[in-house]
Amino acid sequence: MTLFKEMGLSTEIQSAIEELGFEQPTPVQEETIPFLLESTQDVVALAQTGTGKTAAFGLPIIQQIDTAKKSIQALILSPTRELAMQIANDLKKYSKNTPQFKSAVVYGGSDIRAQIKELERGAQVVVGTPGRTLDLIKRSKLKVTEIRWVVLDEADEMLSMGFKDDLDAILENSPEEKQTLLFSATMPKEIVAISQKYMKDIHEISVGKRNMGADTVEHNYYLVHAKDRYLALKRIADVNPNIYGIIFCRTRAETKDVADKLMQDGYNADALHGDLSQAQRDHVMARFRGKHLQMLVATDVAARGLDVNDLTHVINYNLPDDPEVYVHRSGRTGRAGKQGVSITLIHMREKGKLKQVERSINKPFVKKDVPSGKLICEKQLFSLIDRVEKIEVNDEQIGEFMPVIYKKLAWLEREELIKHFVSVEFNRFLKYYENAPDINVDESREREFGRDDRDRGRRGRDDRGRDRDRGDRDRGDRGRNRGRDERVRGDRGEGRRNSGYEFSRFFFNMGKKSGISKRTIIDLVNQNMPGKSVEIGSIEVLKGFSFFEIDKRHEKEIIKNFKNATYKGQRVGIEIAGKKK
Repeated sequence: MTLFKEMGLSTEIQSAIEELGFEQPTPVQEETIPFLLESTQDVVALAQTGTGKTAAFGLPIIQQIDTAKKSIQALILSPTRELAMQIANDLKKYSKNTPQFKSAVVYGGSDIRAQIKELERGAQVVVGTPGRTLDLIKRSKLKVTEIRWVVLDEADEMLSMGFKDDLDAILENSPEEKQTLLFSATMPKEIVAISQKYMKDIHEISVGKRNMGADTVEHNYYLVHAKDRYLALKRIADVNPNIYGIIFCRTRAETKDVADKLMQDGYNADALHGDLSQAQRDHVMARFRGKHLQMLVATDVAARGLDVNDLTHVINYNLPDDPEVYVHRSGRTGRAGKQGVSITLIHMREKGKLKQVERSINKPFVKKDVPSGKLICEKQLFSLIDRVEKIEVNDEQIGEFMPVIYKKLAWLEREELIKHFVSVEFNRFLKYYENAPDINVDESREREFGRDDRDRGRRGRDDRGRDRDRGDRDRGDRGRNRGRDERVRGDRGEGRRNSGYEFSRFFFNMGKKSGISKRTIIDLVNQNMPGKSVEIGSIEVLKGFSFFEIDKRHEKEIIKNFKNATYKGQRVGIEIAGKKK
């Protein structure tokens, strides 16, 4: 068993991390720290979120910084301001006993003048987001001519957020003689391309198979009808009274909808999405980190780079289209050696997609039954009793009130008093779950009625889907009462087709061979419709082109806003599907 004190760290760093409770390094720390203390080779480290990567690269960099110099010697890039701030805070803790060591953090959405002043005061290490870092380099306020280390943390996230051009510009303008350290949870082809272009003599460190989920995470799924998705979410929350987790949704609209429902139903929840200002985002995150919120409902875009400890659950309200996205989501729980649970809510047509994710992470999903009302009431009751048993009693403050309370309750026997006390907190659960139905999907019955074959009518249509409407009508005639509502909800969220939404279908001139996924199209819509909550319907990504549906009310805006849109430097072209020019 290797210990930190055996790794060759300085006494100043050793004393700082001992105060933080560091004793035994994580696998990525055990492999990375000694190597970086001895070698100047470039490093590609494959490690999941929450495995201690900041200490893995931070401790050896702090030890080797020349504190006699005021120039910037290390540049650490991260995908979001939250993660950048977290890294900077960790570096300050690690270096608290290292004299003359200074670091700075720069990110967008904050006053650039204050950040420039901080740089002018001197810092040997700068942590930043790619956009703001490049901006400061172009202004000649952040000088990278003497840097000895460049760290790309969460590199796959930075690429998925569209920072490739910024990273290229930063790396191209940095000294050739430097050590580049690339840390990533997954290894998509874009990461491989960056390593091949900007790194040499690479030493690879891997603490798990590529794209594999963390060993500390349990992967479960619940099979429900799309219309029961929110009911299932509530039951999962209720059966886990101490839940502290993130619920991932597909769109901003769905995020708002789920968060609003949870808050209306009395849960400590809030939403994180692209419509929030930076001040609103900071407020929500402060409440979540302080555990004043038990559940944070977020889109993947909004949650990128979040670094929150001790999450008990990650809940996938929708299964992501890209298995790598699932790796990032699930990696937010089960961190620092603690156990976590990643839950996915699916309906019958998503079982095939679930198998793809299983193959990608090389781990099986365990099917769980949606909890019954009786089980939930039992869990809540004993959670209440545990809280009562362990509550700290302040005799001094409560003492003066006790005589009146004793007198008021003197007529109750001990057993009756306990029943009354428990019922104050517990009656709402008993009432809500009285006669609660079983919302689990009976797979054998579903197959009997052919619901899992709803997509058969789609086979044989041409690439542009000209027969879609006819196929929908045929399927509606065959199983209108049982299948159609479920099919529509599965494509567009709970009951959107029945909630007044009418969709326009668009042809998109890019497809899989251009790197387009469903997630890419959602991101492009959000980017080109800033400040708008746009309902997105079904998305089909084919080899050379794609189709997607948008709330018809935004049809003209979509066409106008996409007029000059680009993706990876290529002009985006969209038009209303089937409309003659």
